[in-house]
Amino acid sequence: MMKTLLGGMSPRQFLEEYWQKKPLLVRQAVPGFTGVVSRDELFDLACDADVESRYVRYLPDTPGSEWVLERGPQTRGRLRGKRQPWTVLVQGLNLWSPAGDALLHQFDFIPQARLDDLMVSYAVDGGGVGPHFDNYDVFLLQGIGKRRWQIADQEDRSLVEDAPLRILKNFQPAHDWVLEPGDMLYLPPHWAHNGTAIGECTTYSIGFRSPTAQELGAEFLGWMQERICLDGLYADPDLTLQENSAEIGPKMIDQIENMLSAIRWSRKDVTEFIGEYLTEPKAHVFFDPPEKPLSRKRFETAVNRHGYALDARTLLLWSETGFYLNGEPVEFDPADHPALADLAHRRKLERGQTLSASFLDLLHQWHEDGFAHPSSDHD
Repeated sequence: MMKTLLGGMSPRQFLEEYWQKKPLLVRQAVPGFTGVVSRDELFDLACDADVESRYVRYLPDTPGSEWVLERGPQTRGRLRGKRQPWTVLVQGLNLWSPAGDALLHQFDFIPQARLDDLMVSYAVDGGGVGPHFDNYDVFLLQGIGKRRWQIADQEDRSLVEDAPLRILKNFQPAHDWVLEPGDMLYLPPHWAHNGTAIGECTTYSIGFRSPTAQELGAEFLGWMQERICLDGLYADPDLTLQENSAEIGPKMIDQIENMLSAIRWSRKDVTEFIGEYLTEPKAHVFFDPPEKPLSRKRFETAVNRHGYALDARTLLLWSETGFYLNGEPVEFDPADHPALADLAHRRKLERGQTLSASFLDLLHQWHEDGFAHPSSDHD
């Protein structure tokens, strides 16, 4: 797929010339692609309380409240509407569809630490979510049907007031394309875009994580709060009588400033935080340990015969401070580092590989936790 995915260019060339720089339209990026789930399967997911979904309807004859947003779970009745244009969006399709997970990881030429999820939107004729911009990169891959995309690199990002969605008030499209099944459009952050369904259609969106400095700062300080230990106790044996007892005096401020100046962090702290933060599962993600885990011996036999795969919900990343799995640091034998790095990169192990006993012990524990499984369990 990689030969066509980026229009014949290499991932290196794409990163150098397009990534976070300018849009790219690729005709037949995935030849013959019509999606990874059927309409009924998509609707079933949208109606599932465990799946994050949104329903958006456009009411052009209702000034001031043209856009209607309904968060999931959806109802079948809602998804049968025909009077006004509407669309339903399902987040995290990669968590519910093996084919969706495989599609998402076709984009691993971008570091997995930046990869977010696969979203699919289904729309009837005229449906869409209005002109808007995102703070992250996105690949828009057309499934069934056609969608018209208008895009612009405009500075005016003022929004429609009181709308339930971030709708641009003054959208001025500079490019206009119709995407057919298998076509794909890449957009860097902040490019304004508006997608409108031409008849019934689906679009698969591969999105990337772009946390704000404020989000990172708040999360890091919360992480540090559990790890800092400051010595000392506020004391003022040289306290003198104040003219006004309600004043917070300069000496108190000086002492507290000095006590707080002991708060320090290192590159190691930042690296460990990033590993745990980027692999922390989203709030609605839960793991299902097997009812009858394989014994250690039977597990080794299964892995040797069939291979091993990380669960679609599992996030395994590594850095200079070690490996991180689903928000926690991994304890491992240093000799297993190459094998762990390979598993993190490819998210699976082929059958028949020579694995150390310590590595198999770790993989078995993940099997018992529901984080991964011998390939034959699910594949």
